[in-house]
Amino acid sequence: MDLNFTPEEERFRDEVRAFLAERLPERLASKVAGGRHLSKADMEEWHAILNARGWLANHWPREYGGPGWTAVEKFIFENECALANAPRIVPFGVNMLGPVLIKYGSEAQKRRWLPRILDGSDWWCQGYSEPGAGSDLAAVRTTAVRGVDGQGEHYIVNGQKTWTTLGQYANMIFCLVRTDREAKKQEGISFLLVDMTSPGVEVRPIITLDGGYEVNEVFLTDVRVPAENLVGEENRGWNCAKYLLTYERTNIAGVGLSVAALQRLKMVAAEVRRNGRPLAADPAFAARLARVEIDLENMKTTNLRMIAAVAGGGVPGAESSMLKIRGTEIRQEILALTRRAMGVHARPFIAAALDGDGEAPRFGPDFAHAAAAQYFNNRKLSIFGGSNEIQKNIIAKMILGL
Repeated sequence: MDLNFTPEEERFRDEVRAFLAERLPERLASKVAGGRHLSKADMEEWHAILNARGWLANHWPREYGGPGWTAVEKFIFENECALANAPRIVPFGVNMLGPVLIKYGSEAQKRRWLPRILDGSDWWCQGYSEPGAGSDLAAVRTTAVRGVDGQGEHYIVNGQKTWTTLGQYANMIFCLVRTDREAKKQEGISFLLVDMTSPGVEVRPIITLDGGYEVNEVFLTDVRVPAENLVGEENRGWNCAKYLLTYERTNIAGVGLSVAALQRLKMVAAEVRRNGRPLAADPAFAARLARVEIDLENMKTTNLRMIAAVAGGGVPGAESSMLKIRGTEIRQEILALTRRAMGVHARPFIAAALDGDGEAPRFGPDFAHAAAAQYFNNRKLSIFGGSNEIQKNIIAKMILGL
């Protein structure tokens, strides 16, 4: 298996780098590099720039508005974006719902929803987790009861979703709902598209430890949803759920993000001084830095092997769980080392600095104001998308046959 890029792939990488140098706004790259919060307008701006170039939905087939890239080209693009400090694409419409609609949606659903994902007409959020149904996602209790009246066939939805990321910005939510309470857990679930502006939808914020507002609770009370918003077959939504989670878990691994974060950490370790010498020369710190770099190189190789398999016609299985586990552990270790490198400067927490307020007091090296906030906020990486413990069970079952 040849894991080196071909001359054509190297030329593609040069094209991506040139695009980022020309079109990525310095203001956005500076925010990302400094660990500051991105506004809704920031995320929409980068979304529109990529869409205008035809590179937004980079894993969609060409006939649905994607660039028709290979798995290797997609890897190169995401890695270069991370190294350039480009904002991450908001994943819920482009990376999660889009592939589900392409595989399981009706032609009418594809014609309606896919263009609206691309042009930003709809901002989607994810209605999966519930209180009591996180990693055990098949335990969802939100119900959808089918009925018919003078306005047509519909579902009435009741329940609660939680940890709904960026739900405060969304006008649409894709939900797992229980349509058969008598069936086995996975067999009674359906995949439903719900308008967030419908009567009966309430969004309540959850303020995280870093003072940020990115997750929510969503309550649905007698929400009417047209039956045409059912994706796939009724009571067969678990197929959609599993397919979506494969994309989500691979995305959570964030190989490119870890590469970029490690580069920043190494620069910090070279600049920060402890006892009169660079932190990078401290034996204990240097050993941890070397260990995480070795782990990251190993994960990059695993990721490239998986890409090569997909390019050869394979389908990711337990590999996505492996990448999710190691990817999140590596990112957490890099953030832990970055926080440690900041020393006492990581202790103060000034929310205004994370929001980019130029009047906020500055202290310590660049990135010091974000080091602790990012460390604590990203403890969640090993939990969402299916906790790492659940991923280990998947690996044990699919690979070891246990």
